[in-house]
Amino acid sequence: MKPFLPLLLAALTGAAAPTSALALEPFVANYQVFNGGKALGDATMQVKPEGGGHWRIDLDIRAEHGMMSLAGAAAQQTTVFDVVGDAYRPLSQKMVRKVLFSKRVIDGNYDWNQRSAQWTGDVKEHRRKPIPLQDGDMSGLLINLAVVRDAQPGKTLSYRFVDSGRARPHQYVVQQELEGVKIDDMSFNAMRVNRVQSGNEETSIWVVDGVPTPVRILQREDGQDTYDLRLVEYKGVNEQ
Repeated sequence: MKPFLPLLLAALTGAAAPTSALALEPFVANYQVFNGGKALGDATMQVKPEGGGHWRIDLDIRAEHGMMSLAGAAAQQTTVFDVVGDAYRPLSQKMVRKVLFSKRVIDGNYDWNQRSAQWTGDVKEHRRKPIPLQDGDMSGLLINLAVVRDAQPGKTLSYRFVDSGRARPHQYVVQQELEGVKIDDMSFNAMRVNRVQSGNEETSIWVVDGVPTPVRILQREDGQDTYDLRLVEYKGVNEQ
């Protein structure tokens, strides 16, 4: 099984967004995180205006049960971005991971004048090289915003992921039929969105019209559930 924090970050970075590109609004979404059916911790996703026409999306993960809690495991990821037409354009990125006495920090800069992105800090040497930017390139967190915005039954979604010194295509398929999802005492008719992945990993997110963030995110490996994120609550622009 892969380490907890990197895998959970990967799961969540397919995960939250307003329902309209023309009406990007602040929200805060809180999740419970499960592993093998057991409570593992909490995660918070937040979108807010940053001033000067910029926006910021933050992801905060906290291990609060088991050995990962004793180790003080936590991770934070931030992307500052602007909106150009209907595109979420990344401007800068920061990732912090903590376990016991270890702390890793990675910073990224997207220079759209030079059409180049580059990362510094605790990033592998081969990922320090500049990556040429293309129109539509997004960080993982921004792809999540785009997935929820763009999801329609039967639709295929394609994006280019440029994040932490890597560039690769991401493709998602939205199931044709709505699927019932129950979380605690809440029931939803949701669109299930499956990421097209090679190998033994699967990622699915459930999107509900009118809810600004996925109601559930499930990651599987070798046919078995690994991490399961379930929405606890969210607050929109009029509730904060």
